[in-house]
Amino acid sequence: MSEASAVGEGSGLALITEGEWAGWSRWIGDPFEDRAGPFYDKELEDGSFVSAFRAEERHMNGAGFMHGGCLMTFADSAIFTIARKAMDGSHGVTLHLTGDFLDPARVGQLIEARGEVVRAGGKTVFVQGIVTADGQPVLRFDGIIRKVSGTRT
Repeated sequence: MSEASAVGEGSGLALITEGEWAGWSRWIGDPFEDRAGPFYDKELEDGSFVSAFRAEERHMNGAGFMHGGCLMTFADSAIFTIARKAMDGSHGVTLHLTGDFLDPARVGQLIEARGEVVRAGGKTVFVQGIVTADGQPVLRFDGIIRKVSGTRT
């Protein structure tokens, strides 16, 4: 069964072939991420992954800085990208996600998340990482993913 058919018709990882995000991929079929993002990711030459998106006005809070909830939503998405190899094709749910806000992000900045799997075994994957805005750290995060089996109904 393909990854796309495992999560529903028309869902899965799709390669972007043109525009700013050419060469990146994005997950198709997650209604919440479609509204919050879209978020893009790619595998780097060293085998690690990076997630990214461009900060827009709709991502900002009333003070004109990126909303903390947007940064945490992005971090939540990024832990699955960072853990892609450790997930071995499994689906998962976030058990735990914490973040330390370091600096504000602004409209137009390139927002990126990078990190590493700290520990993986059985059904649990531990991830840590950093979100940057134009290369400046804005959020440090830790997440725990629980692998789940089956398909959504």
